[in-house]
Amino acid sequence: MRLRRMGATFPTRLSFLRTLMRALAADNVQVKRPIWNIDEHGFGHAVYSVHFGGYDYALVAVSNDLPPQMRTDRVIATAWDSAFVLYDGIPDADEIARIVASAPLQEAGRFTHKDLVLSRANKSVRLFDHVVAALRDARQPDTALLRQTGYLMRTTAVYGNGKFGIADRAHIIDRPGLDGPFMAEMLSVWLIRGFTHDLVEHVGGGQLTRETKRQLGIGNATGLGMAPFLVNHPLLLDAWIQVREIALARVRAIRELTLDQMSRIYELVARAAQHLAEWNVADQIATERIAVIRQEWMAFADTLTPEALSTTRPIDRIIRDSTRWSVDTQELIAALVLEPFGSLVDELAHCMANPFVPRLKADMSCETLQDLIARDWDWACTIDYDQPDACAQFWYVSEEKLEPRLGNRHTDSGADVETPLDTGRQVKALANDLAGADGPVAQFLVTHPEHRAAIQRVQTLDQHPYAEIRDNLIGADCLPIDLLRCKLAFFGASKFDPKSDRWTRITLSQGAPLFDELDDADDWWLPVFRK
Repeated sequence: MRLRRMGATFPTRLSFLRTLMRALAADNVQVKRPIWNIDEHGFGHAVYSVHFGGYDYALVAVSNDLPPQMRTDRVIATAWDSAFVLYDGIPDADEIARIVASAPLQEAGRFTHKDLVLSRANKSVRLFDHVVAALRDARQPDTALLRQTGYLMRTTAVYGNGKFGIADRAHIIDRPGLDGPFMAEMLSVWLIRGFTHDLVEHVGGGQLTRETKRQLGIGNATGLGMAPFLVNHPLLLDAWIQVREIALARVRAIRELTLDQMSRIYELVARAAQHLAEWNVADQIATERIAVIRQEWMAFADTLTPEALSTTRPIDRIIRDSTRWSVDTQELIAALVLEPFGSLVDELAHCMANPFVPRLKADMSCETLQDLIARDWDWACTIDYDQPDACAQFWYVSEEKLEPRLGNRHTDSGADVETPLDTGRQVKALANDLAGADGPVAQFLVTHPEHRAAIQRVQTLDQHPYAEIRDNLIGADCLPIDLLRCKLAFFGASKFDPKSDRWTRITLSQGAPLFDELDDADDWWLPVFRK
């Protein structure tokens, strides 16, 4: 639960998009397109519908004529190339008209409980225009350019859970298929990806090959708005990590591998090597890390001899031996060893949702609370938060966009209204005031009510070992992108392309099955380009 390791996370077969694809396939979902009201220039609206888990859902997609000077991925944008709503049911003409009018406004629009997800996207103009031109010339687009970008559009937001008046998660939490974390959002992303394929073919007047379309995912530009989520949802974070660790424990306990399993491991190792070769970014730090993984991956592959894989508990040996490599390579190995064993780990995906929230245990004794801090919080209590570097940053919510931001405590104003993500500092302050206290926590809180949140965090970590990020989130060396990558990897993101330590571009659904390919839904870990 250190930031550096969390920032090295890779997608696995337990990632939410993978889980969704399996659920769609199991339910024999068919995607229909009842409405295609798009003109020759690619502007208008379309509706896609699915019947999933006993319920009907529809994606309403709105394509706009956006002037180039208004196209930006920044949160200050007020217009986008496309806007989307995932609708609960099949919308009639009046509802479609409402959505077509409101969706392009995004935050400024008006939405109802029938709207489950709100999203917007911008074109990757260079690739979109190139694909259109290629299709008009009756040829397929350039493979190198496809590989370089990997998507026709990138979303700049995929909102759910009551944002801007749309339906709260409680509205769908018990529905089959959408009961897992972010399932409605992932369904929206997959449908949006199909819309981008249809749109470029419509404007270009031709058809892309299936392989080309599989490799065209949906891009995403994600910044600080996502970062505090993992801090603010400790029980959910604990569930995600616990599931992964239980899955790893299960595969490490395998006594012997079959020949088919060995062959599958070799196939996946080769695929990962190709994926790494195709993963090129501009960021210098990320480039250097990728170069290290590429080199170490070749050395790691050399250790996977038939003799090594024929030993007792070979996966356990692989994990133990992985400590010789960098953290990034270790995490890629952890993702690799889960992939061949869906029958052992896939069922754990049902445990990744957690409807509960932390509760204060007011009857706990102060002595017990002190013992918990001594056991679990040494990483926080040994930091001197009075040192400038230890408190260099502060989190806050921007007044203009109501989005999380990060400021410099020593140069920027606003620290007096900071968002309390300084969990470590809070717990150390609690420990100092708790020294010598006795009696129940309730009595302590009468004189120290400011420690209520910190006490609840300590009590939560006692029962949920992965609920806390065990690093200083206000220190000078805190890199928010580590938080982003951890969460995005659980979504199923790949091809992380950092633009700074505060935002990144990624690709979702790359390699995923197309609308009519769900019968082959589960072999697209670390997608690669195939000729």
